[in-house]
Amino acid sequence: MAEIEIKVPPVGESITEVTIGNWFKNDGDFVKMDEVICGLDSDKATFELTAEAEGVLNIKAQEGDTLNIGDLIATINSSSNGETKTQAPQQKASAPSEAGAENVADKAGEPASVAAAQQQAPAPVAEAPAGSKKAYEMKVPTVGESITEVTIASWSKKDGDHVEVDEIICELESDKATFELPAEAAGTLRIVGKEGDTLPIGAVICTIEQGSGSPAAASAPQTAAPASAPAAADKNSSDKHASPVAAKILAEKGIDPKDVNGSGSGGRIMKDDALKAGSKPAEQAPAAQSASAPSKPAPAAPVQTQAGARGQRREKMSSLRKTIARRLVAVKNETAMLTTFNEVDMKPVMDVRAKFKDKFKEKHEVGLGFMSFFVKAVTIALKDFPVINAYIDGEELVYNDYSDISVAVSTPRGLVVPIIRNAETLSFAAIEKEIVRLAVRARDGKLGMDEMTGGTFTITNGGTFGSMLSTPIINAPQSAILGMHNIVERAVVVDGQIVIRPIMYVALSYDHRTIDGKDSVSFLVRVKQLLEDPMRLLLDM
Repeated sequence: MAEIEIKVPPVGESITEVTIGNWFKNDGDFVKMDEVICGLDSDKATFELTAEAEGVLNIKAQEGDTLNIGDLIATINSSSNGETKTQAPQQKASAPSEAGAENVADKAGEPASVAAAQQQAPAPVAEAPAGSKKAYEMKVPTVGESITEVTIASWSKKDGDHVEVDEIICELESDKATFELPAEAAGTLRIVGKEGDTLPIGAVICTIEQGSGSPAAASAPQTAAPASAPAAADKNSSDKHASPVAAKILAEKGIDPKDVNGSGSGGRIMKDDALKAGSKPAEQAPAAQSASAPSKPAPAAPVQTQAGARGQRREKMSSLRKTIARRLVAVKNETAMLTTFNEVDMKPVMDVRAKFKDKFKEKHEVGLGFMSFFVKAVTIALKDFPVINAYIDGEELVYNDYSDISVAVSTPRGLVVPIIRNAETLSFAAIEKEIVRLAVRARDGKLGMDEMTGGTFTITNGGTFGSMLSTPIINAPQSAILGMHNIVERAVVVDGQIVIRPIMYVALSYDHRTIDGKDSVSFLVRVKQLLEDPMRLLLDM
């Protein structure tokens, strides 16, 4: 028997990874050459993966897994007689002929392997005594230097399921990223932590009973009549099994999978089905109401006099949103946060941009935005006021002689803060390119832990959403954050004359335990001076 490896094929010039959307075949199924076995999703399109040989399918990656191009996704054990794995353990019993199995399959409308299994006599299975099972404890692993707890986003396996080593059993979320947890042993899964539970690093999340052999369903004698197989199939189809990605989306929306019609194989609920779900229940409500209403015209009149629909919906908070909420409250309670304000005449910066933006983009292949001016101004001001770039660690104050500037980016999942490393050494063009790169990765959900940890100072720009003035909240354990706002033409006095200038209000929130008022105000004034005279940025003055 030869083993054929199936790897993720190149599906596009700029595509480096794909996600397994759904499997059309199960592990152990017999597949034919060029038969579609699974669907792959990229950030741009969906692709079908076909079998490269005929034989028994061995699945190596689960639904929802993200794989790089060239990664192993499955293997096919090619054989001449087309027997499946389900027939292999039954060699001791009197197996029916292949032709007989095919006849049963034709009558019942089932695969040959299932029909043959129904005709065979039950094979005695030697089960290990209960006392011989060993419970292997799985604990929450260390997933990042500053991460102390995680939330269980979803379980890919159910309590009592049989799992194999390295099989993905659940998904964990921190405030910064999502992680998959593989099984560390083979056996029966016993879930300890439930979906939505928040556990500290090192806490027991589940146990695996080793020595329990194959799944209970496979080890149990098949004493039921052949008709029980279709009944089980009907039950499975009525359960409306959803793919892991779809199940997570439905859970966040608070929608029961039974209320969603799946478009996948066997009625399986796919990602698109879950995204579209939510409007149908609201639309079906009036229909159900009218169907149950009496046929008399009199009761219908009060319904028509209603002023309008008064709906309400509930959505489960995502783990990221719950973590953000918890951390923001913690920062508010654990720091002595204060905010100081100033205003910046943006005309000098806008004049520089208007004069050089076309040549800048032509040479550096990136636009010249406002953020690079603010990053440069902040890095210079941090050198002048190093306490702004420090943080508290126990009873010590830690000063940083470098500037890792965190830039807040809004994404569909929530706010993330990727970091521009050693910003004090970068040019305007390098800063702009890094901002674009990090923003794209943030919105695509591809940021790594190393790209979001270790910042020394944060800049956030509420002006992109039209904010005139706000008090940004500190990004712990940092000690300060600068808030940018929208630019509005205002009447101001310059050299005794009232003139119209583009003005931006800026805000600096800081931890008063670390930073005195004098330093915070002086720092913000320094940033203002640098922006109102951009030549200072070039000369580091």
